[in-house]
Amino acid sequence: MPGLTAIVIEDQKVLWSGAVGLSNVEQNVKAEASTLCSICSISKLFTSVAIMKLYEEGKLRLDDRISDILPAYKLEQKYLESGPITIRTLLTHSSGLPREAAYPYWTGPDFPFPTKAQIDSKLSEQETLYPASTYFQYSNLGLTLLGEIVEEVSGVPYDEYVQQNILKPLGLFDTRTELPEQLYGTELAIGYSAMTRSRKREKVNFFQANGITPAAGFSSNVQDLGKFASWQFRLRDSTITEILKPSTLKYMQNVHWTNPDWKTTWGLGFVVYKGADGNTWVGHGGSCPGYRSTLQIDLKNKRAYSVMINANGTNPAKYANGINAIIKKVKTPKKEEPTDERIEKKNLQEYVGYYSPMPWWSEVFISTWEGKLVTLELPSEKPGDSMTFYKHIEGDTFRRIRDDEELGETLVFERDKNGRIINYRQHGNYSKRIDR
Repeated sequence: MPGLTAIVIEDQKVLWSGAVGLSNVEQNVKAEASTLCSICSISKLFTSVAIMKLYEEGKLRLDDRISDILPAYKLEQKYLESGPITIRTLLTHSSGLPREAAYPYWTGPDFPFPTKAQIDSKLSEQETLYPASTYFQYSNLGLTLLGEIVEEVSGVPYDEYVQQNILKPLGLFDTRTELPEQLYGTELAIGYSAMTRSRKREKVNFFQANGITPAAGFSSNVQDLGKFASWQFRLRDSTITEILKPSTLKYMQNVHWTNPDWKTTWGLGFVVYKGADGNTWVGHGGSCPGYRSTLQIDLKNKRAYSVMINANGTNPAKYANGINAIIKKVKTPKKEEPTDERIEKKNLQEYVGYYSPMPWWSEVFISTWEGKLVTLELPSEKPGDSMTFYKHIEGDTFRRIRDDEELGETLVFERDKNGRIINYRQHGNYSKRIDR
């Protein structure tokens, strides 16, 4: 990958944020947590919040028919037995509408995103794929029309409405309803393609989503998406309106659509799903030319994870899930056994580093963790499962802590004549330190 940025939020605080790699490969610009990217379909969450704000104000109803609100809506209903296409069915992607407007805007190299007028002009040439409220069919067209409804009902241009009613009040000053071209290659990361057969990534042309903006046009960074997640935790615990009423956000984050196969569940704008931990998670992912992103929110533990990658053919959710798996290993220290940070730094920090177990594994990273050592094999698809903890015994000797808290085999570090750690020995074999 060229670059990756990430953040971990716990309620109202940032647990961690960071970045690796480059936001601009050609100019060797390092990625930072503040680096901007296209967030593509995460844009849909802001459009959904705008719709629900108008709903709260009594300016629309969730069961209003789209044809009654938008004069330009001329899309043919192919199924006479279909129920109505409503705001609710657009929010839950159960309307039966086509996935896209009638333009090839996901096609490179130029990505010809249409204007609002162009989208509306071709609605009459499109038709429904299914009867409404029958199947889940993800639809950028549907969320685009919701953006048009925001504009129609509020009487304010979509961009201005979102800026004044959501972004500005929440202090999301690095979130925009466009990609800021003047920052492209500096603060805004350059996007790159999926890997070619020659294991290279091509630079992807700059684009603007134009009329598809409500579904896919926003830019932001992980820091602002972290603030957006904190707002949700804060609102859910409150009785005071902040953009929305607490009850409205909770309503949005309930399941409103379950596909007949029981595999896809959706709220009002939000993906709502049961995590591997049994908790309810909400959020959204995004994929645009040159960018992939995710925002995943654990409602029970009040933790949120956002990851952005400036390349296609990547999976930011994998890294969000991996970070979550690591965070879940944290245990609250027992009061009778407090962690002495001074001892940890003095006795354990010198063991921290990268070691080579080649050819069996690429690298092993050793770090400190709550007064213990922890090893992590790299690369790791499931870092939470790859972490092994060791208790200090004496000198440079440690023993593995088993799942039942009993002690297992030993891990012994060795030093050179100057006292520096040079390798470790385990099961009678050696792994050499490689970060010095």
